[in-house]
Amino acid sequence: MATFNGAKFIREQLESILPQLSPDDEIIISDDSSTDETLGIIRSFYDARIVILEGRNFKNPVRNFENALRHSRGSYIFLCDQDDVWLEGRVAKMCAALEEFDLVLSDCRIVDQDLSTIHPSYFALVHARPGFLRNLVLPSSYVGCCMAFRSEVLQKALPFPKGIPMHDFWIALIAELKFRVTFLDEQLLLYRRHADNASSTASKSKNTLYKKLSLRLATLYLLGKHLLG
Repeated sequence: MATFNGAKFIREQLESILPQLSPDDEIIISDDSSTDETLGIIRSFYDARIVILEGRNFKNPVRNFENALRHSRGSYIFLCDQDDVWLEGRVAKMCAALEEFDLVLSDCRIVDQDLSTIHPSYFALVHARPGFLRNLVLPSSYVGCCMAFRSEVLQKALPFPKGIPMHDFWIALIAELKFRVTFLDEQLLLYRRHADNASSTASKSKNTLYKKLSLRLATLYLLGKHLLG
């Protein structure tokens, strides 16, 4: 989990995650110098499974997530936002799929800050399906909060090259090229969209066509350099 001034929603998120974890699991939280009560709320859980990485000043969600991921030790890794809600059974269902596949993407319900439904299915909204070219060229099916993957995928994806648009997009394309992916057609979390979100996923992009093409060509170049270097 990458946090930055997430006090408004982070308690609800952690309360939805912790009951689904085993005693040997961990939540790695990289905090990007929050100035609100984020860290105090996290510490108030007094849970040894929570590992806090603080005192960093990335001002960049990609680097903040990379810091958290570099400290992960588990065989299965879930990307986690600070403001969503995991639905009951999410961890068990995703882990079951990871026994056969290397990366799993679940559907989610898109909600507003009060958890009222904006759209019942992210998959339906973006016409989600796997495929490297489909997800490179068209709006990506992959959203980080819905992803879980084996540590082998992370090893291939790190370090994140400078200039990638977002960490989840990068990891997804690595997995599409090198690993086995599957989509779970079930909403396993509430994906909260509000004014302070770090990404515009599930919203109409404001980038020009030229900007979109430039980002995709740059990502393709970085993938080739990363995988062949």
